Amino acid sequence: MARRHRSGRKSGNSPPGRLRIVAGKWRSRLLTIESVPGLRPTSERIRETVFNWLAPRIAGAQCLDLCAGTGALGLEALSRGAGRVVFVDKSRLAAKALERACAELGADGVTVVEMDAYAFLRGKRAERFDLVFLDPPYADESIGELCRLLERGQWLAPGAVVYFEQNKEQSPPELPDCWSITHEKTAGRVRYSLASTAQSASS
Repeated sequence: MARRHRSGRKSGNSPPGRLRIVAGKWRSRLLTIESVPGLRPTSERIRETVFNWLAPRIAGAQCLDLCAGTGALGLEALSRGAGRVVFVDKSRLAAKALERACAELGADGVTVVEMDAYAFLRGKRAERFDLVFLDPPYADESIGELCRLLERGQWLAPGAVVYFEQNKEQSPPELPDCWSITHEKTAGRVRYSLASTAQSASS
């Protein structure tokens, strides 16, 4: 599930075909984005806000960038001190581009998996993640189901949080019981949210 955002870009973002890391040890590093139709990174404006929300949680975090696309969120997390990121995307071009970007950065603690998100969550022995980035294509209505698979498959560490993006015209996803939205904003056509999970209470 490559990340396919709508084409409008806002001022202050990287030029088309390039991804800029916003902050951390790779601050302002530019990486080439693979030429996959519709594939675009989460904007710098959104990433800055999201990682302000996540600042107390990033150091050493075990992260899953599901439907990774350009890997903008996972790479930003690594730059800011995450301990490990697993990138999952079904696009071969996107996965290869992620491997090249990680090699160019000299990134440690990285795994790139070329696989559909559903297949990954249903067909693999579960690991535990502190932070999950979930950003399927905008026409996709899968966020609720993917969140349920994360919950049922015990992919979430105690106190885990899940970040997701949608087109703001879409209905909010039906989340697992006891999950709650702690932060939410809109930017252009994007609604982006951070959810706490029940794992902190049940694990």
